[in-house]
Amino acid sequence: METSSAAALDGAPAITSEPYYLPLADEVTEFEAAYAGRLPVLLKGPTGCGKTRFVEHMTWRLTGGADIDAHLVTVSCHEDLTGTDLVGRYLLKGDETIWQDGPLTHAVRAGSICYLDEIVEARKDTTVLIHSLTDHRRALPIDKTGELLRAHDDFLLVISYNPGYQSILKDLKTSTRQRFVSLTFDYPDEAREAEIVRHESGVEAAVAERLAVVGAKVRNLREHGFREGVSTRLLIYAGQLIRHRIEPRRAAQVAIVEAVSDDPNVQEAVAGIVDVVWP
Repeated sequence: METSSAAALDGAPAITSEPYYLPLADEVTEFEAAYAGRLPVLLKGPTGCGKTRFVEHMTWRLTGGADIDAHLVTVSCHEDLTGTDLVGRYLLKGDETIWQDGPLTHAVRAGSICYLDEIVEARKDTTVLIHSLTDHRRALPIDKTGELLRAHDDFLLVISYNPGYQSILKDLKTSTRQRFVSLTFDYPDEAREAEIVRHESGVEAAVAERLAVVGAKVRNLREHGFREGVSTRLLIYAGQLIRHRIEPRRAAQVAIVEAVSDDPNVQEAVAGIVDVVWP
């Protein structure tokens, strides 16, 4: 029986330069300490606040600028994600049956950082699989092959979720949460968000500052029942449209107003903020 191994990297383009990340607190130092002790890490924070970029940035730092794709396995979790998808499966190849590692197994063998994004979107029976990798055992049982795979010394498990978005039915179970060092993320203050938007979208500083103001004011709507606010990612999208000569208010309309909600009342409130910032 032949064995093959492959990482599932969600079809993402190769990362060949240092991913930009602007630290907001002590998260870089804390992640480095967790990695030194091989402590599993949970990243909590709203959608589009930079959790994935942070993991990419830290992988680059920890590997000395080596090829990120060789050291980071990212899985975007969803409700149809099964244990087989993570661990691996037998496949027919010609007249042979071969075993193909799933992304989690590949990371455990190779000593990669495995990042399970939005872990609570996965099925509950799937998340149980990671428990034995988060304590002193650092092992992954592969039932279909009868193997108890010991994690490579460099392996690290990182998961993320958005506690403000999830319903009680999709909250992270205590039995899982308490296996991780937890780093909490949020949107940056206006000055830092403006710098991020400027760097990532390529717009002038004055435009980035206006977009950051829009972001801050829209998030204030959370006090009036709007749960999520607007992500830094959407502000960057608006900036990129502006850089490509889309009129600012129209760029904000398609990248922010119409993206944050389908509720006409929410859209009207957000559009009002854009009108104030770009009269």
